[in-house]
Amino acid sequence: MICLFMDVMERFKNNIASIEEKLGYAFEDQSLLILAFTHRSFVNEAKGIVEGHNERLEFLGDAVLGLVLSDYLYHRFPEAPEGDLSQMRSRLVDANSCARYLQKLGLEEAIILGKGERLGEGKAKTSIQSDVFEALIAALYLDGGLVIVKSFFLCHFEADIEEVAGSPARNYKAELQDFSQKKFQKAPEYAVIQETGPDHAKMFHVRVLVNGDAMGVGMGASKKQAEQGAAFAALAKLGVRS
Repeated sequence: MICLFMDVMERFKNNIASIEEKLGYAFEDQSLLILAFTHRSFVNEAKGIVEGHNERLEFLGDAVLGLVLSDYLYHRFPEAPEGDLSQMRSRLVDANSCARYLQKLGLEEAIILGKGERLGEGKAKTSIQSDVFEALIAALYLDGGLVIVKSFFLCHFEADIEEVAGSPARNYKAELQDFSQKKFQKAPEYAVIQETGPDHAKMFHVRVLVNGDAMGVGMGASKKQAEQGAAFAALAKLGVRS
C-alpha cells in the first residue's frame, strides 16, 4: 500500500515539467505545486506517508484571485458602479468559472485523489476542480508574487474576463506603442532578460523600456506572451491603463 501511494506521488513529480509548460511558469519551490494538486482524500488514505493537502492554499488563493480580478475590473471599467463590478467579479470567481479555468489549462487529470474519490469520478467534480485552481493561484502567489499571478491569469484567461464584460480582449503592446509614440515620439523597446526552465518548458522574462526607462517586466511561455505582460505592467506603472 505504501508503494502505491509513493507511486502516485512519483508519477505527479515526473509530470511537473509538463504541468509547468501548460501553466507557462516554472516553480522555484515545486512542493507548492504538488500541494496545490493534493486533495484531502489522498492524504486521509496515505496517513503517515503523505502530509498536507490543498485546503489552506485554497483559502489563500480565493483571496488572491479576488484581488487580481478586483484590480483589473476597477481599472478596466472606470465608470462602472460598484454593484456592476461586484457582479462581474462574482461570475469570474465562482466554482464553475474556476473549474473551467483548470479545464482550459488541461490540468484536471493531474489532481491527486484518494481511491474513493477516484472511483466516484472526483476529478470531474466542479467543486474539486475549482478548489485546485484556487490552490494553484495561491501556489503561484507564494512562489512568484502578485505580479506573476496577474501575468499568469491575464495571459491565460483575459478573454474569459472580457467575455463576461462584453468587450474584446485588449492588446497591451499596441496600447503602450500608441502611448509611447504620442508622448515620446519613439516606440517601446522590448528585451529578453532571462530564460528559465528546460527546453520543452521554456519561460521568457521580458523587460520593456519606455523612453529609455524600465517600466515593466513580464513572463510567459513565449516571447509574445511575456511582452504582453511587460506592456500590461508598464501601462499600470505609467498610470494610463484604463
